[in-house]
Amino acid sequence: MGPSITITQIEGYKFTVDFGGILPQLLVDEAVPIGDGAGPFPEQLLVSAVANCLCASLVFALGKYRQEAGGIRAEAQCEVTRNAENRLRITGITVGITLGASAEAVPRIDRVLEQFQRFCTVSESVAAGIPVTVSVRDGAGTLLT
Repeated sequence: MGPSITITQIEGYKFTVDFGGILPQLLVDEAVPIGDGAGPFPEQLLVSAVANCLCASLVFALGKYRQEAGGIRAEAQCEVTRNAENRLRITGITVGITLGASAEAVPRIDRVLEQFQRFCTVSESVAAGIPVTVSVRDGAGTLLT
């Protein structure tokens, strides 16, 4: 069995997410105008989980080859469109990862990039139902994947 949480309504669309006492509770809310925007909303949580897992997988893959990327930064967004029933659905997630170092400073970057996404539990699972597009640039802005 994997990780679990408990989510409890405070009022309206505000909820607290309890991670079982190991972390502080997280306040979540829907965005304005539905909610008050007092915390991240579900789409942001999903996109952040995908991006975080990809970054952690990249760190893991870099470590396997004893490579240092000079830090990692990611920007992620999701596309939300209406389906045939006029219901909002996430139809794509795009994650752009930037390394702090140039590709030349990471000699085995090709090996790292060819496998890091496969280590990501979240993005690989989400990608089964929602397309996930990932790009990686080095510290000089050069597109690597």
